[in-house]
Amino acid sequence: MTNTSLFFLVDKFSGAIKETVKLMEEGNHTKDEIQKALDQMTVRINELREEFDENESDIEMVARDSIGVTVENILTYFNVDIDIKDAIRERDW
Repeated sequence: MTNTSLFFLVDKFSGAIKETVKLMEEGNHTKDEIQKALDQMTVRINELREEFDENESDIEMVARDSIGVTVENILTYFNVDIDIKDAIRERDW
């Protein structure tokens, strides 16, 4: 299986992150509501592990780091004071 055939999984990652950004763009959510959205996003990403396994792939270290950096950048952009470790505390990758 080629890496290009895994784009659908990357799109699912992206979709989970975009939903969280959309919520944050509304600008009227508490820190707790944002954390809950981040937890839900992270759980959705966790759930992709099985699909990666089925496609003989994995969420590799570079992707893990990239997700963390992306979330950290989003928090900075929206000036949300949540530590990155807390933001993705539900991760199992």
